[in-house]
Amino acid sequence: MRKLRSYQGIRALVTGASSGIGRRLALRLAREGARLALVARRAAELQRLAEEIRAGGGDALALPCDVAEAQQVAATAARALEQLGGIDLLVNNAGYGHHRRFLEWDLEDMERVMRVNYLGTLYFTKALLPQMVERGRGWLVFVASVAGRIATPEETAYAASKFAVVGLAEALSIEVEDAGVHVLSVCPGVIRTPFFDDEALARMPPVARRQMVDPEGLVDAMLRALARGKRTLTYPRALAVAYAVRALAPGFMRRQVKRNTIGALARERRRTR
Repeated sequence: MRKLRSYQGIRALVTGASSGIGRRLALRLAREGARLALVARRAAELQRLAEEIRAGGGDALALPCDVAEAQQVAATAARALEQLGGIDLLVNNAGYGHHRRFLEWDLEDMERVMRVNYLGTLYFTKALLPQMVERGRGWLVFVASVAGRIATPEETAYAASKFAVVGLAEALSIEVEDAGVHVLSVCPGVIRTPFFDDEALARMPPVARRQMVDPEGLVDAMLRALARGKRTLTYPRALAVAYAVRALAPGFMRRQVKRNTIGALARERRRTR
């Protein structure tokens, strides 16, 4: 395993960098001495972040890009490689989703969830991994979700995309570790970011709202995981217990998921009538 303990001079590309987890991570990496390529669709927010990093003495390049578009990704990756001379750390963080029942979810939007969350990750990895393998050194971070390990109702398209990301990360980790490239798969729980809009919060089960945590702790956990050479990270760590329960008692786990999602929302709606 290749441990990443110092970011001084590390060339990092972060997708979904304009807000939420990506923004917090980019600011932290810049403070640690990394040179940043910042990727997101929202050019104005991205440029403000780059200016904030440069104002603090850091080095940041704003690269507006829709990760769901393969040609845009190829051009953006090429520009990052040219401007920075290579990429040592790729953080596939860009994400998109909704809380909706499958039968109410527009097919075109479900397809976009898969294009952003999975194909965007695939495109950037395909574009940047070869130069890491060639140098025999690099780190790939895949920001998936606990929903990529434990599926829940009203997250069908989102869960499917994150299961795909987890599978890609785990298989790729085995393929490239002997070439000097380390892969970390990150499965956050409910993180307090703009990703969860008013619609999502209204449809979110009470237990999930109570478990919502700030992104700073996740960023700390990600850097610790990279420093220790860990291959997987679930945050908060207590949520990983659910994986064992699901493996050992799948029927019980299914009942608990249903009770704490569909059942809990129904009970809450009855109380507020």
